[in-house]
This record gives sequence, C-alpha cells and structure tokens, in this order.
Amino acid sequence: MELSEQELVRRQSLQTMREMGIDPYPAAEYVVTGYSTDIKANFVDEVTGEGLQVTGKWHTGDAVSIAGRLMSKRIMGKASFIELQDSKGRIQVYVSRDDIQEPVTGEGLPVTGETAPLTVEQQMYNVVFKKLLDIGDFIGIEGFVFRTQMGEISVHAKKLTVLAKSLKPLPIVKYKDGVAYDGFNDPEQRYRQRYVDLVVNEGVKDTFLKRATILRTMRQVFDEAGYTEVETPILQQIAGGASARPFITHHNTLDVDMYLRIATELYLKRLIVGGFEGVYEIGRNFRNEGMDRSHNPEFTCMELYVQYKDYNWMMSFTEQLLERIAIAVNGTTKVQIGDHEVDFKAPYRRLPILEAIREKTGLDLAAMTEDEIRAEAKKLGVEDTEHMGKGKLIDEIFGETCEGTFIQPTFITDYPVEMSPLTKMHRSKPGLTERFELMVNGKELANAYSELNDPIDQYNRFVEQMKLAQKGDDEAMVIDHDFMRALEYGMPPTSGIGIGIDRLAILMTGQPTIQEVLLFPTMKPEVI
Repeated sequence: MELSEQELVRRQSLQTMREMGIDPYPAAEYVVTGYSTDIKANFVDEVTGEGLQVTGKWHTGDAVSIAGRLMSKRIMGKASFIELQDSKGRIQVYVSRDDIQEPVTGEGLPVTGETAPLTVEQQMYNVVFKKLLDIGDFIGIEGFVFRTQMGEISVHAKKLTVLAKSLKPLPIVKYKDGVAYDGFNDPEQRYRQRYVDLVVNEGVKDTFLKRATILRTMRQVFDEAGYTEVETPILQQIAGGASARPFITHHNTLDVDMYLRIATELYLKRLIVGGFEGVYEIGRNFRNEGMDRSHNPEFTCMELYVQYKDYNWMMSFTEQLLERIAIAVNGTTKVQIGDHEVDFKAPYRRLPILEAIREKTGLDLAAMTEDEIRAEAKKLGVEDTEHMGKGKLIDEIFGETCEGTFIQPTFITDYPVEMSPLTKMHRSKPGLTERFELMVNGKELANAYSELNDPIDQYNRFVEQMKLAQKGDDEAMVIDHDFMRALEYGMPPTSGIGIGIDRLAILMTGQPTIQEVLLFPTMKPEVI
C-alpha cells in the first residue's frame, strides 16, 4: 500500500528516535497518578477558595503523572502548550525547553545550527518535542498541577516520555463558530474505523460508556433479586426459541450442520426445570435477516426466566427495571429521542393487541375469519399473505398500522396463539395467550410470556408450527425433542422476557440508529 507524505515523515521520525536511543514503543509500565477530568473537577484554588469542599483534591504544585494522546501542539519559542487526551478527557500541558527531561544518548542527533552542545533538556525540547512528536502520539508527562494566567487548570511538564509513535495522522475535527466543518464524519468510515471515531469525535465514547451502565445496572437489579447469570450454547443443533432465520455452519468433527443461536430461551427454561429460581443471560444472538437502521444480524439480548411468576408480574418488574436504568444512565426517567421526549417512569399503559388495532384502524379483527383478515392485510399492502396464518396476519396488520405510533412505553398484550407457540393460553380469553411486547418510540423493545409448561400443549403447538413451515413460513419453529423431554419432567409456572440491549441503548442514549450503539456493526467487506 502506498504511503502518504505524512506517513513517510512519521516513519522517518520513528527511525530518528531509535537512532537517538529513544524506544518509541517501550515495554516498561508507565505509572499514571491522575486523570484529566479528575484533576480539573477536583482542583483547589487556595487564593480564591474555589473547590475547597471537593474530595480527592488537587492543589497547585501537586506532583502528577499523566499519559495519553497528543491532540494539539502550540509552539511558542522556548515554551509551548499541548493538549493531552487520556481515557477520561483532555487537559492542557505547559512545556518549557529548560524543564522537560528524558534520558537521550545524543547519538545520531540531527544538526540544529546551534554552536553550543545541546543539553538533555534542549535535546528533548528542540529535537524530540518540536520535530519528532506528532499529533496522535502517546506520551507520558510527569510534572505538577497549576492554573495558568488565563485561568485554565493545567499540568506543568517536568519530564516527557514517548510511549507509542502514531504512524498515521488523525483526522482532527475542525470547528468554525462552534460547528464542525471538517474531520471524520462519514458514517461508513466511522463504523469501519471505530478506533479513530472514538479518538476524534466528541460524544462517541460517552455513548458506549452509557451502554456499559445499562448492562451494569441490569445485572445489579437481577443480582439483588437473587437471580443467577448463566451461559448457554451459541452453537446449537436446532434453531429454536424464536421465529427467525438462522445462520448455518458445519461442525467438522461431528460432521453435522449447526446453527448460531437465534435465542437463548429453550436452554434457559431447561435450567428452570433443573431447579433455579431465576436465570438470566446477556449475550449475542444471530439472525440471518435484514440490515437497516434498527437491525443488525448479530445483536445482544437479555433473557430472564423466573419461576412462580406470570406476565402481569413481569410487566411490573420490567417497568421498574427500565425506570432504574434510565436514572442510572441519564439521571432522570426522561430521555430526548429525536423530536420526542420519552418518559420511562412507571407505570406504563397496558393495551391488548386487538384493541390496539381497533383503536388505530377501526377494524374488529376478533370478529373476522382468517380469510377476511387476509383481505384486510392485502388492502394494507402486506405481501405474501397466502403463506400466513391468522396470527401472522394480525401481527403484520399491527406492524403496518400501529407499532410506529406508540412513542411512550406501552405494553401490547394478549397475542393470538398462532404467533405465540411458547406461551400459556390466556386464563380468561379463548384463542389468546398471556404475552406482551413492550413498544417504545415506535419499536418493539421487549417480548415476554407466561411460559407454556404443559408438555402436551407445547408439542401440539410445535406441530402447528411445522404446518406453517410446510406452507412456506421459513421462520416457523421446529420441534426440539430434548426441550420437550425436559418439560415432561415438569417445569413450574414461569414468566420469561427478552429485551434487546441494542435497542435499549438506542433509546437510553437518544441515538438515531443501531450502528451508533454497536462498536463494530456488520458491514459489507471493505475493498482496500
């Protein structure tokens, strides 16, 4: 690959450092004693009294060792200012020619035009700092904390250590009147080179820190409730637990085709049979389906199953969980998502799916035959209706007319049995099941049931799914005979839920697409 002029210059600087006896990639530990944001947030000004009440105080003159990327450099003769970016933020560093130190041998020093031999400090400043260090290089600074005459909390450098030479120039973002007009803003480039995106674009790292807070809070809630985090197989011989197209692979030793899991449900229920009170898993699922602003073929899902509970209990538990997550991530239950302010404060509205359709369209699907529902679906533009059963048709009509209209968190409940093969029949509504989906900002966020634990009913439901598959429904479930055997040993009344972590991250961070909350979204192969 042909190198740019800047890349050639950086490689030459790398070589010069080595000739000077400076290792541009040292192996020894570099001890960090302070971080940018902590220093600035906890600085105490003895003159003004500012910060006297803070904990973890930093005072003028306190020794500190910091490390990070060199993000800007303003050289002003014998003194300069740089901006250092560490893992938490940025801080200004003052560098004086007569102060900074770092052992250098002097061997191979370039000619500088000065008549007197360079001191160690002058070598480090005139040669290494001014000429060989580039934007993006990792350096360590040892010095002391102080406030400049302009009022900026900074670090006065006494020693500089090269920690890693950057051989590619960073696409630094430029601003005019507070608006970015140059930099690294092409979405495809950003997603492919997330490592650059995280460095140069403000707010990107914060999104993923919030995502980590979502997962940490979720685990805290489950652990406090006494539920156990477990791991189940990703490679499975049967793609079960959901209606979706799987990815297929081959196990060479066993000489069998296997599937990347589309859900964790059936294995987690086996553990309820085995005697766990509650189990949950947060992990990757894989579905060989479309890609768009809200779908990625591999995604993170949380599934939770708790014995002796039903879907009514799960609705209450879910709204309390999401309220707590919202507060942990944003400090409030309200989140701005595009033009909408979504409030995750409990309780949420509960609305049966057939009532939701009638409310939005005036159609009373409960009173219609399957053929009449199919005719209505065709009018709405639903394609390939001949291969759909009654439940699938209702689901498609809901998707076309209702789903996008529910902005505030809303539980859509009581789905037809045809579209809920793993769900208990409703205790008082014939033909319906005890299932809910949680809609937020026009999208499904969660799916939950009172779990079907009658093995005979479950087997008959699987048989009906096989009939749908014969009709051409390539998302219909197949019979998992080992799961059936587990149910025959007896599974207590159980409620379960699945929550899409990626979609939850979109909502809690106010991002517009799933790609913005995935560190490395799936993309077409890059031509290099």
